[in-house]
Amino acid sequence: MHVIIIEDEKPAARRLKRMLAMLDIEVNTMLHSVEESLNWFQNNQHPDLIFLDIQLSDGLSFEIFEEIPVKSAIVFTTAYDEYALKAFKLNSIDYLLKPIDEDELKVAVDKYKKQQPEKSDLQVNIDEIRKLLINPIDRKYKKRFTIKIGQHIKIIHTDNIECLYSENKATYIHTNENRNYLIDNSLEYWQEQLNPEQYFRVNRTFIVHINAIKDIISYTNSRLKLILHSFTEQEIIVSRERVKDFKNWID
Repeated sequence: MHVIIIEDEKPAARRLKRMLAMLDIEVNTMLHSVEESLNWFQNNQHPDLIFLDIQLSDGLSFEIFEEIPVKSAIVFTTAYDEYALKAFKLNSIDYLLKPIDEDELKVAVDKYKKQQPEKSDLQVNIDEIRKLLINPIDRKYKKRFTIKIGQHIKIIHTDNIECLYSENKATYIHTNENRNYLIDNSLEYWQEQLNPEQYFRVNRTFIVHINAIKDIISYTNSRLKLILHSFTEQEIIVSRERVKDFKNWID
């Protein structure tokens, strides 16, 4: 069996590889971004089975299938909650919620071995899941952050946050009051907790609020530069891979 993992968080990819090894499944390749995956699929025989994270560092993994007709079976590995995806737990696709449970992983592998999906079924399900993730049903998003400052706890509503950013392996929020606060968890985690109508991941380092954007400037290599109302500590550049989605978002 030819198996690959597409996962942008390398520790999570290594953990999944170890778990699959315990099931006597060798992972042949680990990929970590949309761009890397596209290059790999263009130059290699497609695998039998892909363990696929939905949200990669440079975009949604569905972008891979928009460029290349992948014929492999897919098991999604995702932090999206079961409520959002329960309608799409079909025979042709399975999914595992992070952190991945060993027993659920074994069930997914056994499911693949018993029934290998046809390409046409696979594509329909991917399209449906994409629609659900872009227009989630009754999804409840984070509305406020609580920040401990000394002996005090400060409540910051998400509408008052210009951006979230990562720096030196830490994550911060920047408020309309031009203040920065250290918060727990990664940008990947918060990207899934924030309302996508209000917030957009423009690159690996920044998530911005739609109301915080003061100006949008054309930049080199078909990219865009964002000017926010108060945040001036770093340049905020929309990565080339995200420009199309960003333009759709602001519309």
